[in-house]
Amino acid sequence: MTDVIVVGGGPAGLSAALFTQKNGLETTVFDTDGTWMHKAHLFNYPGVGSQDGSAFIDTLRKQVDSFGVERKQGEEVTAVAESGDGFSVTTEEAEHEASYVVLATGANRDLAEGLGCELTDEGVVDADVTMETSVADAYATGAMVRAEEWQAVISAGDGAAAALNILSKEKGEHYHDFDVPADAESTFGGMVDEA
Repeated sequence: MTDVIVVGGGPAGLSAALFTQKNGLETTVFDTDGTWMHKAHLFNYPGVGSQDGSAFIDTLRKQVDSFGVERKQGEEVTAVAESGDGFSVTTEEAEHEASYVVLATGANRDLAEGLGCELTDEGVVDADVTMETSVADAYATGAMVRAEEWQAVISAGDGAAAALNILSKEKGEHYHDFDVPADAESTFGGMVDEA
């Protein structure tokens, strides 16, 4: 059993995985590489002047890998269900258990619907400001919670919001993920990017 399972390897899913793993929660990502970022070119992402979407995803993957996220590349999730105090995530290969699940599957809402997440009148997954759905400890991000308002930065922010809420629940208080230069030095051994 892992702490957090993230379904989807785009900006939302990888952001959620980065923050949960970085802050001590064992995290697994199921990534079928179906992200729309492969069709994108980024001009509007803070800190990125101009970058191909696929190159950006490669950078995110390296970042989550460096923190020890278990990334199941190419393993498709076929179902998510509540199970005991958490969730059972089914793939063709196996069944996985987690305390929390973050759904980051773009506009595909099938897994959320199968889990029993409520939908709005517009047909999108109903999530609060923390991205938590009507199913406790299940989060929905990005295009699945917006009718036609999709954007990579918003998706990454949704993943971060889900991660911070999960971390707050686990720590029993509002959690702040704010690093300072000394944190980077201790994490990366003095090899801090000054850019």
